Amino acid sequence: MFTTGQAPLRHCVALLFGAVGVASLFAVALPRLTAAGNVAPTAAASAATVKIDNFTFLPASLTVTPGTTVTWKNEDDSPHRIGDKNGTFTSAALDTDDTFSHTFAAPGEYPYICTIHPRMAGKIVVKPAGKSS
Repeated sequence: MFTTGQAPLRHCVALLFGAVGVASLFAVALPRLTAAGNVAPTAAASAATVKIDNFTFLPASLTVTPGTTVTWKNEDDSPHRIGDKNGTFTSAALDTDDTFSHTFAAPGEYPYICTIHPRMAGKIVVKPAGKSS
């Protein structure tokens, strides 16, 4: 049971946490506004996966939007190392079931190879949302 003074204190703490929770929900649910009062678009983080199997990248070419994190997963029995031809990203050697991830911020084309097996090639194409060509 409560001793004198504990019940009001617990009630205040519960109200405080309840108010913080409600404020957090509003902060998440309400759109962000620009300085001009327009609603600012919020980019949802997205993800994509490239599977490495039988000395092949699947898919060989992947189109994503800026902010997408691409994860390569080695499902092959041999180690592989991802390196893009522009020098933007490089992985360590990936053993079976190892992964490597990179987030693509800028639009462009990012051709890459397995630096251990250079005949293995793939490409990430980053296009702004809404661009179809």
